Amino acid sequence: QVQLVESGGGLVQAGGSLRLSCAASGRIFSINAMGWYRQVPGKQRELVATGTSDGTTNYAASVEGRFTISRDNAKNTVYIQINSLKPEDTAVYYCNAARVKSTWGGVFKDYWGQGTQVTVSS
Repeated sequence: QVQLVESGGGLVQAGGSLRLSCAASGRIFSINAMGWYRQVPGKQRELVATGTSDGTTNYAASVEGRFTISRDNAKNTVYIQINSLKPEDTAVYYCNAARVKSTWGGVFKDYWGQGTQVTVSS
């Protein structure tokens, strides 16, 4: 089993910055992609950014230029630096680990963290 633990959320004023972290632990052989999604009440969870093990990154259009995702593959950790925060960035941010293998011949599984609240005041 694999666990994802997020940290770094909180309350920040518009224009401010935050850095979220997510560490994966447990029986891990490889993780193809790690990323961040966010969700507000009444809406579907949406992609924020993802980063693959080879360094490829992908961002939602709404955050490109303000958010920067990075990974430490050796630590199975993903970070997202969030700058120029806007009130519309307020959401629960979830960490995702996609196509995780626990052993060399194992099956791929996806995992989610519990979420961390980011609130941006105007």
